[in-house]
Order: sequence, then structure tokens, then C-alpha cells
Amino acid sequence: MDISWEDWRLFLAVAEAGSLSGAARALRLGQPTLSRRIGLLEERLDGPLFVRRPDGVTPTALAERLVPVARRMAEWASDAERVVAGRERAPEGRVRIAAPPGVAFDFLAPLAAVLRKRVPGVRLEVLADVEYVSLARGEADLALRSRAPTEHDLVGLAAIPLHAAALASRDYARKLPRRYGLADLDWIAWAPPFEHAPPNPQLRAALGEGFRPVFTSNDYLVQLSAMAAGVGAMMLGRPFHRLSRAREFVELAVDLGPAGRATFHLIVAKRMVDVPRIRAVVDVLLGELIR
Repeated sequence: MDISWEDWRLFLAVAEAGSLSGAARALRLGQPTLSRRIGLLEERLDGPLFVRRPDGVTPTALAERLVPVARRMAEWASDAERVVAGRERAPEGRVRIAAPPGVAFDFLAPLAAVLRKRVPGVRLEVLADVEYVSLARGEADLALRSRAPTEHDLVGLAAIPLHAAALASRDYARKLPRRYGLADLDWIAWAPPFEHAPPNPQLRAALGEGFRPVFTSNDYLVQLSAMAAGVGAMMLGRPFHRLSRAREFVELAVDLGPAGRATFHLIVAKRMVDVPRIRAVVDVLLGELIR
């Protein structure tokens, strides 16, 4: 039976995401296309791989046996890519970096302009998502994450301290009373399926039952647009680099406590550390952070 790696890759994405919609987002595919491809794969395997539910999918016994095999295939495919990358002599080609949407928007997008001037042969691809991708399987080359790496095949290149603040438009800030606190602010936050993503848990911990956002969206840019329009406040990182666009907003005088302190880790797979194009991006990125 000749089944392409691409089909196995789609199968693995659905199994790990637990839903067709989540896998489609991760793969940058339309959900109908993904559903059709999985259906065709099930026909070739002569058996169902997933039980469809309103809130996602459940793998069948067949799928559970196939997942470990598909994961090994993903690692082998990544190994093959790294062998090719090891032949690289100059920084040239695509570098994929994964980061939370806020960091991707405020830091990595403007960083691309700096990179084009300094290393014109490198093309940056930014994967902005609240979910982690697998560096070990080559789903990205670099990642900025809130947790330090624990996997044996990953290495942390830098730990970047980040201080968060409550930000809002100038018009919104002018309308606040003279004395206000966290509970007095109209919060803009994540909507399902990303309600678990920061800063929702931090705000929920700080405000308890009082955390009732006035506006939510599953899209970071929509949240940012709402804040710019004066709908409410967002908990965001203070500007930590010269490229930041957060300076367009006003920092509100509230103490976020422990939620206001975090660390971002720049992570790479060990076998990619010395690839010229990866090294070039890391050097430019860290150069912007230590100014």
C-alpha cells in the first residue's frame, strides 16, 4: 500500500490536535480539504481513523496503533531535512519561527525588515499561534515560548525577561476615574478555543469571578483593533525592543502582581544550532533584544 508522507502528516496533525479545525489551523489548510483528505486515507486503509464528535474527534483503535509510527516518520522526515541543511555554506533559504500572536505581531514582523537588510538571502516565515509546534519534527526551526525546553533534543539559546502591563488607547485611558484598579478595567481577552491562552489564566487568577471580559476574539489582530478603538484594555508585554508598536498605547497605572512578570525562551533543535541561516536569524534577533 503506497501512502504518501503528506497523508500521514495530515493524519498525525488531526490525531494530535484532537479536532479537524485545530489541525486545519496548524496545517494552514481549509477544514473541508483536510476532512476530504482524511476520508480518502480512511478509504485506502479500509477503516475509520477518527470518530467525529461535535467538539472534535476521537481516534479509533486503528489510529492509536498508527500514531506512534506516524510520529517516527515525522522525525525521520525532519532528520532528512537537517541532513540537507547541514550542507549549507552561507545563510540562505527559509527560516520558520513560531511564537505567540502578540510576539509575532509586535516583534517578529518588524524584525523581518531588519533581517532583509542584513541577510538578504534568508526568508523569514512566522508561525503565529497560541499552540506549540514541534521543533523536533521540523514543524518550525526556532520558537519563542513561555516555557524553557525540557526535551533532550532541544536547546534554549536565550531567556528573555518580559514585563507585562495593562495597555489601552489614549481615549479609553482619559475616561477612567481618578482612582481605578484591575477590576475597574474593561478587559479584552481570548475567546474559545483559545480561552486557555495567556493572559486569560493570569487575569482569571488575579480577578477570580470578577474576570468577565467585555470583548473577546480568537484573533489577536481583532483584539488589538478593539483596543485601538477604545473598547477596553489588554494585558500585553511592555516594549522590550526598539521595533515595538506597543508605544502607540497608554500604560495604565495598575499593578499586575506576579502576572506582570514572565520569561520568553528562544529555542532551537540541537541539530539545527549551527545551520548558517538559523544562526544568522538568531544573531539578528538577539541583537535587537540586547540594545
